[in-house]
Amino acid sequence: MPVRPIVLFPHPVLKQKCDHADPADPRAQAVARDLLDTLDSAPGVGVAAPQIGEALRIAVVDATRSQRHAAAGQGRFVLFNPEIIHREGEQLFREGCLSIPEYTGNVRRALRITVRAAGLNGEALDLTAVGFEAVVFQHELDHLDGVLFLDRIADIKTDLFRRKPRRPES
Repeated sequence: MPVRPIVLFPHPVLKQKCDHADPADPRAQAVARDLLDTLDSAPGVGVAAPQIGEALRIAVVDATRSQRHAAAGQGRFVLFNPEIIHREGEQLFREGCLSIPEYTGNVRRALRITVRAAGLNGEALDLTAVGFEAVVFQHELDHLDGVLFLDRIADIKTDLFRRKPRRPES
C-alpha cells in the first residue's frame, strides 16, 4: 500500500472526531495498511488515520521505533476503535507530533493505561502500556478525538518548545 503524506496542523481533519472503523471493511483495511507503510517511512512511533487525511478510528503504534525508549515497547499494533479502559498514575513527558513537526511540548499523561481495541484482523486486544509506550498510545488515541498535544499543554509560554533541526544522516 502507498505511503501517504502527513497532514499538517492546522488542517481541519486533525480537529475532527473520527468515525467508527470496521476492521472487515476493505476501505478501513486499506487505511490501516497505508498507516503501517507511512509509519515505516516516518521518524515517529505512531500515526493515526486523521494524520493521513482519513477521519476513521484507526491508529498504528510502535514504541520500539524510538532509539531512546525501544526497550519500553511491546511491538507494533494496529488499533481499530481503540479506547482507554483504565488509567493510573501521572507523568510529564516531552511530546512531538508528525503533524506539528516544528514543536515539542510538555504534556501530563497517565503513567499506566489499558487499551481495548480490535486488531488488524478484527481480533480483540487488551493492551497494558507503561511509561513512554503509554504516552504514545494516549497521544495517538487523542488524534482520533481531534485532540492535539498542543491542546494538553498547561502553559504555552513555559511548556512549548521549538524543535531543534534534525542533523543530516551520514
